[in-house]
Amino acid sequence: MSTLWHGRFGEDPSDALLAFTTSLPVDRRLAADDLAGSRAHVRMLATAGLVSGEEAAAIQDALDAVEEELSNGTFAFVTTDEDIHTAVERRTIELAGTAGAKLHTGRSRNDQVALDLRLFLRREGRAVASGTVELMRVLLDRAERGEGAYLPGYTHLQRAQPVLLAHHLLAHFWALDRDVERWRDALARADVSPLGAGALAGSSLPLEPDTVAADLGFARRFENSLDAVSDRDFVAEALFVLALTQVHLSRLGEELVLWASDEFGFLQLPDAFATGSSMLPQKRNPDVAELARGKAGRVIGALTGLLVTLKGLPLAYNRDLQEDKEPLFDSLDTCRLTLAALAGLLEGAEFEVERMKAAVDESFAAATDLAEQLVASGIPFREAHVRVGTMVRHAVERGVPLAELVMTDPDLGPDALAVLEPGAAVIRRATPGGAGPGAIDAQLAAARSALGRARAWLDG
Repeated sequence: MSTLWHGRFGEDPSDALLAFTTSLPVDRRLAADDLAGSRAHVRMLATAGLVSGEEAAAIQDALDAVEEELSNGTFAFVTTDEDIHTAVERRTIELAGTAGAKLHTGRSRNDQVALDLRLFLRREGRAVASGTVELMRVLLDRAERGEGAYLPGYTHLQRAQPVLLAHHLLAHFWALDRDVERWRDALARADVSPLGAGALAGSSLPLEPDTVAADLGFARRFENSLDAVSDRDFVAEALFVLALTQVHLSRLGEELVLWASDEFGFLQLPDAFATGSSMLPQKRNPDVAELARGKAGRVIGALTGLLVTLKGLPLAYNRDLQEDKEPLFDSLDTCRLTLAALAGLLEGAEFEVERMKAAVDESFAAATDLAEQLVASGIPFREAHVRVGTMVRHAVERGVPLAELVMTDPDLGPDALAVLEPGAAVIRRATPGGAGPGAIDAQLAAARSALGRARAWLDG
């Protein structure tokens, strides 16, 4: 059975070559995009007078039949179908005859593949961004329902200062908001049609790449044909956005794992998003959060692998570029699934508010506030830091409440005991963007605006 490029060769390709070079199992996902690109290409060929109206209609009918066969599972692939592009063209020729053989006029698989991948990413990138926005919505909703709950903020995984639960959840919100902004930037740069670049140098035929670009809804066409077929920056950028998003999801997952443990006890997992043990009947495991953490390495690896593939390639197209699709497809799938699972977990999770508060109230989380009270009375911060640190050390060593030492300090005294009251320290956080109630009200309003902007972009 012949290939679409058999004319140059005196014998058929070996089975080993076909088995090694085929990408059909991976790039079948591009079928809809290949059909869309082919239809636009045929319309342009007709406009340019390179195919007749009758021929264009026959090709379009054949493409419709191919789409139907692919959708209902009756499409018969053959051994020489190296990829979805070859398969679609081969079947179109079978159905449309001589007219079908004109489908590839002025086109190379080099610009065809680049086009299909850009069409695919334009759609699927927005789908992942939509999942990101949904998780942002859940975080914002849980933050708005925080109702004054507070917990320790941590540095070095040691209790540091108290923060409102809303503040902690919104920290993850803003990281995801940046990821949505990265999608906007990356997809804008990917919004370039490469069709018309040919194999690498354009064509002597009167092609109309601007017409095709407009037909397919691209913002613009390529400027350089060599760059158009070899550029995979848009894939690398998408993988970076996916990798960084997955890192943000991993960090959120790590905190959920900690919070759901008996040692922290800050969160109860919803039954629908927890798993059990095959041996230990008492277990409720945070597998969703653990997998969110674990899959980050997979997506980071996909980005690294593609960058290594690209780093030594000369212009223009090289078959190495076939390796761009599998990491992109897998990373898109991984990130989309992770976003949905974490959104479901957080939607149904129950925060153990009293346990969170106790973790703050029973610690030395108000120590910084004591130091700042000394600063307010004119004492240099370094001196205040040493004095409060010494009081904390003595309280630990002697096994006495910190309040007892504060009350006897000449520059603090009984008036300073109010700082140590339950919840008092978090209320004192007053600076913009900080963890106190006033700043949180402003932050919630800003988050609602950010969510609205993200949704408006997706809707647009």
